[in-house]
Amino acid sequence: MKKGKLLNSMLSSVISQLGHTDTLTIGDAGLPIPASVERIDLALTLGVPSFLQVFDTVTDEMQVEKAIIASEIKEKNQQIHQELLTRLKQLEQRQGNVIALEYVTHEQFKALSHSSRAIVRTGECSPYANIILCSGVVF
Repeated sequence: MKKGKLLNSMLSSVISQLGHTDTLTIGDAGLPIPASVERIDLALTLGVPSFLQVFDTVTDEMQVEKAIIASEIKEKNQQIHQELLTRLKQLEQRQGNVIALEYVTHEQFKALSHSSRAIVRTGECSPYANIILCSGVVF
């Protein structure tokens, strides 16, 4: 049995296959997922698992060099936004690198998600709780 935190085999497989600059999107329950992108649906019920729980688990396994979020989160979901910024800073410290942060409109975000290796659907039911993580290298 796998020893790390991440037990979901589909998500573990996608993360292990990421190369430098590949992207992985983590989305709320309402984020549209195009048919052309692999869907990893973790949603069980409203709020389970939460966006932040999935973010924490994914970033324990994935080297991140850049994060993209919708600018609307600043106004429409301040609590998740602040918590996300805190966790990105903590991730920088754990990884020993600076994580570039880019804000785009929600429409641009949805378009960018089309090129992700996969989109992970959470049970999060709060607005704009979405992030695109760009894979870095550990060396």
